[in-house]
Amino acid sequence: LRWIIDQPGVTTVIPGARNREQVESNASAAGLAPVTADELVGVRSVYDHYVRELAHDRW
Repeated sequence: LRWIIDQPGVTTVIPGARNREQVESNASAAGLAPVTADELVGVRSVYDHYVRELAHDRW
């Protein structure tokens, strides 16, 4: 969620939740530190290895 919050043009992260605990947990992401460059490299590696071939052309 923190990564999504950091994206330019993002106006909402989660449009809804099923219960109060989900709302509180999701809202807490706004208080986390922004994703670091090293973390982004790790995310990109996972995406490229496991997701890109299956989903990238569908975005």
